[in-house]
Amino acid sequence: MAKIVLGIGTSHSPVLQLTPPEWDLRVAADRQNTHWYRGNTYSFDELIEARGQLFYDEITPEKKQARFDACQRAIGHLAATLERVSPDVCVIVGDDQHESFNDDNMPAISVYWGATIDDAPRVADERSRAFGIYDTPIGNPPPGRVTHQTDAVLGRHIIESSMQQGFDVAHSTKLPPGRHGQGTIGHAVNFVYRRLMDNQVIPNVPILINTYFPPNQPTMKRCFQFGRALRQAIESWDTDKRVAVIASGGLTHFVVEEDLDNAVIDGLRTNDEAKLTSMPESYFNSGTSEIRNWLVVAGAVADDGLNMSLVDYQPCYRSEAGTGFGSCFAEWL
Repeated sequence: MAKIVLGIGTSHSPVLQLTPPEWDLRVAADRQNTHWYRGNTYSFDELIEARGQLFYDEITPEKKQARFDACQRAIGHLAATLERVSPDVCVIVGDDQHESFNDDNMPAISVYWGATIDDAPRVADERSRAFGIYDTPIGNPPPGRVTHQTDAVLGRHIIESSMQQGFDVAHSTKLPPGRHGQGTIGHAVNFVYRRLMDNQVIPNVPILINTYFPPNQPTMKRCFQFGRALRQAIESWDTDKRVAVIASGGLTHFVVEEDLDNAVIDGLRTNDEAKLTSMPESYFNSGTSEIRNWLVVAGAVADDGLNMSLVDYQPCYRSEAGTGFGSCFAEWL
């Protein structure tokens, strides 16, 4: 019987590979974008009015640098934990933002079980570069297209076990071209490959959750329940392999909501399923929707003897409207 020996949760924002002075590139995008906040959408100026305060004290160069440095230390801590525990295989739970799946076929939950998977540096056009969405040395991208080993046997077993437990998951043995036309794994999973594994990728099974795009986003409760089904699948796998489950994404963004972040962190720390699954679904849209990935891992490690430790939480504000992201790093050991 396989065993889950480690859980990890990590944020993966572009801000984590941009130096603090470069965060202003993301602010330029913030001023143009519509933002979800407390279940409603706002322009940048409307967001300032809705929040009733300005966040100038949170965006000083000193605070941004301190938070950036703390995030880099936390990423290093998780990478060291993963190396020390040295699992045989990892299950990586992330979201896909049209990097593989588009509106012609958008699965709610998709399990990849091809024999290998490719990663490649981001193709960044002029607009992406203007808004700070491009690879930097801090992000540790591979020098070119690379192929990584997955664990197709575990992937298929998760699919079959999930189906038996009432989850009609999609499957893929080859990634579609996606919006970039590359057919490579997207940002949520490649962040783990690059930053936590230093491109020395452990055999893994990527699971992609449609956190972003209506109308088939799994509910928070469904994500936690799928995590329980995932644990059942892993523990019924006829092998003695040691497995890590990793959530990539979140917490709140593109609007920092410290109170919501703290409620989620408290629910994770205390393994409080009711608290994690009873918050309004309308809060979990846009970037904040990626908290769903954490709930899958929380469900997988629930009642499994692993305890959650918060490595760090940093509210990385970048504008006077309170845009940015709640950067969180945690481990279950």
